[in-house]
Amino acid sequence: MTCRQLLDAARARLSEAPREALGELVEPRRIFGVARAPRVERRGEAWHLGVLLLTDDAVLATGEVVRARADAPRGYTAVAQRRRAELAAAASRGGFREGETVHIGWRVLDAEAVDRGAAGPRSPEGRQDAPAVRGEAGRTEPLALVDGVVSVRWSAAGGYVPLDGYLAERIALLLDPPARA
Repeated sequence: MTCRQLLDAARARLSEAPREALGELVEPRRIFGVARAPRVERRGEAWHLGVLLLTDDAVLATGEVVRARADAPRGYTAVAQRRRAELAAAASRGGFREGETVHIGWRVLDAEAVDRGAAGPRSPEGRQDAPAVRGEAGRTEPLALVDGVVSVRWSAAGGYVPLDGYLAERIALLLDPPARA
């Protein structure tokens, strides 16, 4: 099956499953030289399937995932924690409900490029292990055509697994989550 066919089959199975919000971080213009706080604007919704986000007409690579919450003084010492708190507050300023899951920094993937084999997996040394058209790997990663099979890399350190099995597992978890999940 092609990447497009696998994704269409997944959409059919997910029709009743819950979706999560997609957002985009927006830095507002200055007014009279005064900077305003950034906010996250709603850009749609998608099914969250691990490293992939699936919309009605596209497949996206996940970015950061936060839960919207009001800005409050916090004593974080780690820069990463402070950044996540700022993103959560920006989502709240953008109109997301308290506690709503928001995906920020996602990237649209080119399923047709995967089907063409235009972007293949890279070795740990950075060599291209499959034929590729210069510049297309960034438009398809974490998806790739590996030995003629549409595959996904579920972790930066992990290998590629067939997309059909990956989607089946993720859809099963989304439709019937484990107890207390």
